[in-house]
Amino acid sequence: MNSTEMQGNWNVTKGKLKQKFAILTDNDLMLLDGKKEELLGRLQEKLGKTKEELQKIIASL
Repeated sequence: MNSTEMQGNWNVTKGKLKQKFAILTDNDLMLLDGKKEELLGRLQEKLGKTKEELQKIIASL
């Protein structure tokens, strides 16, 4: 999967997360190259979920 496909998939996932958790903003869900851990940390803080819980939520979308 190339970076364009990954970005497209993330855009879909980001929209689904925003629907499920209205508290999230575009800034909360910015996925920058190599910053996956930072993104998960931001989501953990905002949603009060563990990293494992977040990974399961994202995988289920």
